[in-house]
Amino acid sequence: MNRLLIIDGHNLLFQMFYGMPTRIINKNGKQIQGIVGFIGALFKMIHTLNPTHLLLIFDGENLNPRTLISSDYKANRIDYSLVQESDSPFSQLPSIYQVLKHLAIPFIETTDVEADDVIASYVHHYKKEIEIIISSFDSDFFSLIDSNVTLYRYRGKSSYPINKDFILKKLNIEPYQYSLFKSLVGDPADNIKGVYGIGPKTASYLVRGISTVEELFEKTNYIENEKLKRKILEHKDILKKNYALIQFQILKDLPLSLESLIYKLKDTMTSTIALKETNIW
Repeated sequence: MNRLLIIDGHNLLFQMFYGMPTRIINKNGKQIQGIVGFIGALFKMIHTLNPTHLLLIFDGENLNPRTLISSDYKANRIDYSLVQESDSPFSQLPSIYQVLKHLAIPFIETTDVEADDVIASYVHHYKKEIEIIISSFDSDFFSLIDSNVTLYRYRGKSSYPINKDFILKKLNIEPYQYSLFKSLVGDPADNIKGVYGIGPKTASYLVRGISTVEELFEKTNYIENEKLKRKILEHKDILKKNYALIQFQILKDLPLSLESLIYKLKDTMTSTIALKETNIW
């Protein structure tokens, strides 16, 4: 069966840069632990998941359009322009691009939207044509999971997939309800504040049989707890804003066609060979 593996590039870069046990220095005195970890993880995922199609998507340095909705969005993130180059994951990104180009592995750097939006757009356009696996630790992708779309969390030998059953067991909701669920509880990682006093159990109760924030407002009469009902109605503006921040922006036109994502690399290739061929090792 055809299978498209989409890798959340910055997510994997940060995981490898900060997760490698030691710093690795190449013959030129440059730190390359993030590069080594990234390319090694890439090949391990390829060998484990056997994709017929492959795409890596990275966030560009463009203005994040969601900050126009809320200036607080991701305002808690580190400003890496103020960090020493040796301590920044982005210092190793050009070399990762160099290896990917050498291997002719398709990748995209976004220009006017977030990488999440591009990933969601590929899922939206192709999930009926091909099995899709998204490699990322970003829980935003929970909402994309269905019978033909899986989220994959890479942890070496401890890697694991996340499917509809996982979401139902963990959160007691269906994947399509996750955006509304997250609007209620918030997301500290993205600096999104939820409704005070509403935790995961209450949120899962509120979204039962509901998929959008407008539908939630329309059905508040069905909420038996009067205090909880008032809380939802009093926080309409916050919930609308949160929902707008969390919803993916689906692109009408994709930067690369599905045919151009066919994976052609030989099975004999390894991360060590790739790094040596590009003089990074």
